[in-house]
Amino acid sequence: MLPTLSDAPTVPVPHPTTQRWSAGGIVAGPLFLAAGLAQGAARDGFDFTRNALSQLALGGAGWVQTLNFLLAGTLLVAGAVGLRRVLGGTPGGTWGPVMVAVFGASFWAAAAFPADAGAGFPAGAPDATAMSGHGAVHMAAGMVGYLALCAASVVLARSLAARGHRRWALASRLVPVAVLTGFAASAVSVLAFTAGAGLGLLWLAAVTARLAAVPPAA
Repeated sequence: MLPTLSDAPTVPVPHPTTQRWSAGGIVAGPLFLAAGLAQGAARDGFDFTRNALSQLALGGAGWVQTLNFLLAGTLLVAGAVGLRRVLGGTPGGTWGPVMVAVFGASFWAAAAFPADAGAGFPAGAPDATAMSGHGAVHMAAGMVGYLALCAASVVLARSLAARGHRRWALASRLVPVAVLTGFAASAVSVLAFTAGAGLGLLWLAAVTARLAAVPPAA
């Protein structure tokens, strides 16, 4: 007997609201990095080999990077809500989104407590300065945030594997190693830190897009 339309497999389509929430997690990382790179290229005295993107929140135009932190945090938390809607009740569907939300909240903390000046930025700042209270909170927020991102990547590997995305799952377990390696090398090279942080942001965007796509792999 020939198959009829009623015999065709149904493809689950995410609710438009879920898609909108998920879009936040997809655009957050690329948008944050693009805005940071553009500012770094335009700001006097900023040197990508010596200065972290966080320092762009300092100086007269620092409000742009502060806004960048706030927007990225908001989009990441929205992405966490989207992931929760997509993955609810499945492997990684609880703690993965929670860790992404913690990561997003760390951007809000970074906006509220800016990094310290140093390494010649803002223009005229000395190479070395004593760490301030707000600088210490900024560093702590970044550490907690990126550890949460690494945890999210490992947890979401379960979600990827459950949907049949084996290679993505393997990569999601390896990316945290690269991120943490970049952080460990930050004392030697700021570029290594920036690269590690950027990789984590871009990978989260890719994973969010993959998990939000339908249908899941068989």
